[in-house]
Parts: sequence; structure tokens; C-alpha cells
Amino acid sequence: MKILVVFDSRTGNTEKMAHAVAEGVRGAGVEPVVRKVDEANVDELLGVQGLILGSPVYYGLPTAKIKAFIDESVKFHGKLEGMVGGAFCSAGGTHTGSETTIMALLEVLMVHGMIVQGTSAKNHYGAASMGAPDDDVEVCLRMGERLAKLVKKLNS
Repeated sequence: MKILVVFDSRTGNTEKMAHAVAEGVRGAGVEPVVRKVDEANVDELLGVQGLILGSPVYYGLPTAKIKAFIDESVKFHGKLEGMVGGAFCSAGGTHTGSETTIMALLEVLMVHGMIVQGTSAKNHYGAASMGAPDDDVEVCLRMGERLAKLVKKLNS
């Protein structure tokens, strides 16, 4: 079983989060496939059981590169039903659009028919960080682990 982690990162903060999410996935016994959005190929979606998208916050939304990946994924509309989906983001400050960015990403995953799991713990919708994710690495690890466990449950 595999989870594809696709992220964009300009300062390195979202990339650090992506690797922490992947570490959580690996720790739960699922193989993470980590791709910077420039190196990601939507064709990989057909060979994985989960997709986690990560983006910096740009005006309360994901970056154009992540949006382009999403736009290309339309060719698989109806073929990703039941796959596990998740999202995370990094922002430059408080009240700068972390929740709106994550919700925009989750909305796309749900339109694809993916299964999204929140948490009652910190960062209900997905891992979010303000600046460097030093204090949020644990949230990223737990998110990756939680989604990997869901993948295992749904594909056992």
C-alpha cells in the first residue's frame, strides 16, 4: 500500500512538513511516495491508495502549481473513489488562510470521491504550520500515521 504526498514549497517549510507527514505514514506501515509538485505525475494516482496534498498559503488558497496538479487530475474523475485523501499547509502568520487553504484542497479530494478523515485533536482539518514547522512536526507525524492507518483499514 502507498500514499502519494505531493507538495509545493518555496521557503522549505511545506517541504519539511511533507517529510514529517511521510515519516508518519511510514511509521504506520504504509509506503510514502513524496513528490515536489514540479516532479509529480498525476498518472501515479492510479497506483496508490491515498493522496495527501501540501501547499503554502497564498492569499488564503493553495499555490498555482498545486492547482495545476489538481486540474490535471480531472482526467481521473470517477476513478479515485474510495481513495484516502488529506491536506496540510504552511502559512506566514496567524489568520492568513490556513484553514481556507486546507479546506480548498479537501474539497477537491471529496469531489474526486476520496475519503477524508479529520481529528478531534489539534489541526482538525489537516496539519497547519505558521512559519517553520518546528513545533508542528508532531502534528504532521500524527496526521500521516492517522491517514496511513485508514488506508490499511480500507484496503485490508
